[in-house]
Amino acid sequence: MRKNFGVKNWLYPMPVLIVGTYDENGKPNAMNAAWGGIYDTNLVMVCLADEHKTTANILKTGAFTVSFATAKTVVPCDYVGIVSGNDEPDKFEKAGFHAVKSEFVNAPIIEELPMTVECKLHKFNEDGICIGEIVNVSADTSILSEDGKIDAKKLDPIIYDSATHVYWSFGEKVGQAFSDGKKMK
Repeated sequence: MRKNFGVKNWLYPMPVLIVGTYDENGKPNAMNAAWGGIYDTNLVMVCLADEHKTTANILKTGAFTVSFATAKTVVPCDYVGIVSGNDEPDKFEKAGFHAVKSEFVNAPIIEELPMTVECKLHKFNEDGICIGEIVNVSADTSILSEDGKIDAKKLDPIIYDSATHVYWSFGEKVGQAFSDGKKMK
């Protein structure tokens, strides 16, 4: 038996993405983007409303970063989603974030968030879809596996449940992609 809910914006898992930008004076800003993900092989997308400080910053600088909120950073990552940079000019600092300028784009890497996708603006659609070209992915060595790859368990990203407005932490490994299905061949 199933229950119908009608039209809802529920998609699982929904990553909690923190978009980092600099304003025209080099002041860092960050916001929690509710909707985003991979757009194409080398492109990422985030939905941003026109009134966001982040949107204005991206349009001025042509660059942004996308970092993953983690279980350790729930509070500051939620804070940058509920407070506007237009109303609180020091929200980045109040969140306890520290910025290091990306080597590849004019945008901040947030030291407290261990994985960052560094992007230059590809295009901004009229419906608020910001598309960035991925120019680099950087990760703190603390989240790398023994073979030098990003270890999702060590990253400990959180997901957003839009039905209940809850953040969830990363689960256990349940299978191997591009492999387990071969058992059915």
